[in-house]
Amino acid sequence: MSPKNHKVRVGISIGDFNGIGPEIIMKSLKDKTITDFFTPIIFGSGKLFTYQKNIFKLNLNFNYITEASQAQNGKLNMLNLVKDNVIVELGKPTEESTRMAIDSLEAATEALIKGDIDVLVTAPINKDEMMKMGFKHAGHTGYLEEKFNKKGLMFLVTEELKVAVSTHHIPLSQVAENISKDKLKRQIRALNQTLIEDFAISKPKIAVLGLNPHSGDGGVIGKEEIEIISPAILELSNSGILAFGPFPADSFFQPNKYKNFDAVVAMYHDQGLAPFKTIAYEKGVNYTAALPFIRTSPDHGVAYDIAGKNIADEQSFSEAIFTAVKIFKNRNDYHDLMTNRMQPKRMPSDIGVDEDLPMEREI
Repeated sequence: MSPKNHKVRVGISIGDFNGIGPEIIMKSLKDKTITDFFTPIIFGSGKLFTYQKNIFKLNLNFNYITEASQAQNGKLNMLNLVKDNVIVELGKPTEESTRMAIDSLEAATEALIKGDIDVLVTAPINKDEMMKMGFKHAGHTGYLEEKFNKKGLMFLVTEELKVAVSTHHIPLSQVAENISKDKLKRQIRALNQTLIEDFAISKPKIAVLGLNPHSGDGGVIGKEEIEIISPAILELSNSGILAFGPFPADSFFQPNKYKNFDAVVAMYHDQGLAPFKTIAYEKGVNYTAALPFIRTSPDHGVAYDIAGKNIADEQSFSEAIFTAVKIFKNRNDYHDLMTNRMQPKRMPSDIGVDEDLPMEREI
């Protein structure tokens, strides 16, 4: 574990540079005191970012490095993946911008695995264009699951609302067949542990949404609630996890309901993300939970329509950075606590005191 005074090294992949990625990254780092809180390492191109910072009239200076391990505290570190000029065509994906998005993500992930960075924050990508160039996954989550050989959980978070989704980027027609009791139990257990370990919530209360309208209306509008979701919740509850539901999704996201729980499990992408982005759009953070490494991102996309117009809001990206830093520190504190708790108690004989001999009395 890192020492208490360790400055967290935040690796940043740049996404599609013809979208708003570089803009929101630089706006998030423009405050001169930002490096007091963490050490940023951008996996990109110095020439690209210099060109774009001039467009947005940002006063930033980069420390150029060739390896993430060379990053210096107190500076904005730029790991140059490309030394040549790049062609910027703001507002549309190009082969060059897509290739750099892939290269940036792969380089940052390798640095994360090696321990050269502590957390990864990813700027928005164009999934379709990346897959056309051979990228095998419909998003960051699948890619990171493959790299870390472990199933992750898409988890959208703010201080007041946290929503996980059981199924990720799949067609709606395939949702029901991708839900099972065992899968839900595994996901909710992982979510429960994430809330304890990464968000310092000692006894999380988790709400589980139904799949069908009105949670199936007792089986009239589908039987997944009766046959899959309710049995999973019951078994989890019997094992000590505070899981409740299934709740009808159409009425759950009222302040007097969702605020009674620490997290919500939705059955599919839009069931959870539509209300989340409505309630918490500017502050929302996408966290890939249940993985051995920490990755966050903003809860929006590449936004080609506003690229280059200097109107992109960096708040979600800033929240993604600070959420990653907070999770890293929470996780370290939790592991330190568990390690110390499991240390055997030292007996007098362990420190050279013979319990059979009387202690000398002071005179």
